[in-house]
Amino acid sequence: MYSSSIFESNLDNIFAQEPARAPIGVFDSGVGGLTVLRQIYKQLPKESIIYFGDTARLPYGIRSQAEILQFVRDILNWMQQCRVKMVIMACNTSSALALEIVRQEYNFPILGVILPGAKAAVQQGQRIGVIATPATAKSNAYRQAIVEINPDVQVWQVSCPEFVPLIEQNRIHDPYTTEVARAYLEPLIHQEIDTLVYGCTHYPHLAPVLRSLLPPQVKLIDPAIHVVTACAQELDLLGLRNTHPPQPTRFAVSGCPQQFAQSGLLWLGYTPMVEQVYFTDAAVS
Repeated sequence: MYSSSIFESNLDNIFAQEPARAPIGVFDSGVGGLTVLRQIYKQLPKESIIYFGDTARLPYGIRSQAEILQFVRDILNWMQQCRVKMVIMACNTSSALALEIVRQEYNFPILGVILPGAKAAVQQGQRIGVIATPATAKSNAYRQAIVEINPDVQVWQVSCPEFVPLIEQNRIHDPYTTEVARAYLEPLIHQEIDTLVYGCTHYPHLAPVLRSLLPPQVKLIDPAIHVVTACAQELDLLGLRNTHPPQPTRFAVSGCPQQFAQSGLLWLGYTPMVEQVYFTDAAVS
């Protein structure tokens, strides 16, 4: 189903004997999940991480549920082979369209970003805006999660199809990106929101742009922070928190390793070594 250009890990015996030392898998369509990775480095510095970016098939936000489900299964099957102890689905689109299905199919915990983000938003405000990919916005996942927690909260969602491609192309400081962001935020500002949720893990990269356009009293909610907090709680509950020095983070992509490595330098502050993983039974556009 897939092949890897890098040799397989020789740590299987260690993981079998000490499951807490096994890595946490983190995946996204591209660089967006690096916002989650940075939070893991901050909150869980002893955990080993395998990060996968499905860069050959991004953006996810314009895909159908059937496509997203196939992509997620490809990635989770690969991560299962890597002996992960837990997976963070660092992708709002996948969390909205596939999380509840695949949770029933794998024997390791899988965390999504939507519920932790919704809980944090409800704690902060009453008039909540959500910026998201088209698929996440269409799913109504954030609205449903927020209203389930507090039915009195008002929620407005905006689909932002251009954000992910602009971020992946490192065009954050392009004047065009500011104009696009202004158009997306206008209806939310008109509704006088007091809280804005990043409904895609790519979007925290746009924080300087968004902050410059929003009224100063609007609070920004980054679900990446809160999903990692939930991850720490889950590790403690299962007795799986690692106490040994971590292994170096392993990076893999389905697209161009060099392009991802360049983005990694921008967002992580170092150039990661990146391997390529091929999903031979999946259609790649």
